[in-house]
Amino acid sequence: MSGLLDLLNSDLGKKLISGASAETGASESKTADVLSMALPVLLGAMKKNASTQEGASGLMGALSKKHDGSILDNLGSILGCGSVDQEVMQDGAGILGHVLGGKQPVVENTLSQKTGLDAGTVAQILKIAAPVLLGIIGKQTKQNNVNDSDGLTGILGSMLGGQPRENQSLIEKLIDADGDGSVLDDVADMVLGSNKKKGGLGGMLGGLFGK
Repeated sequence: MSGLLDLLNSDLGKKLISGASAETGASESKTADVLSMALPVLLGAMKKNASTQEGASGLMGALSKKHDGSILDNLGSILGCGSVDQEVMQDGAGILGHVLGGKQPVVENTLSQKTGLDAGTVAQILKIAAPVLLGIIGKQTKQNNVNDSDGLTGILGSMLGGQPRENQSLIEKLIDADGDGSVLDDVADMVLGSNKKKGGLGGMLGGLFGK
């Protein structure tokens, strides 16, 4: 199963980057920077949510009903021409609110400081990326006949994988490094480098994306 590095380097990933870039006016390189940091955070947050019965049930429901991967069949027209379908944007806003909760501004501001793009532009990129990411997960669950939380967390884990085991372990630790159940407190610390734990999220992502 392909991981995030393969995703961003694929034709699908390039369409996502170019579509989000055209919509927001940000350069493709900056857009790719945002996505390379945001996608692991979103996947990690989904994996953490799916570790509870309620969270897994909610995500499985969304994947089976709306996010079954069909968005990927029409991605060129949805993301093309510099104007992303507004239904997709609204859907993305809902997904981000559900996955990140009240910590969404922390993520957007953190990525803004890291990439140099304003937080509003980062927010737009995330809204575009979220439905596509769920579509990819939905397609994987469908192809693998996944219908329980164990299978779902396995899919999410494998997408976060594709790298040395120590990096996978690091991702798990950094998703909630202080053990308080909040993914994003730690993300802010790691990405901005204010937390001195070895490697930090920036180091981990460097390994993840080969930068």
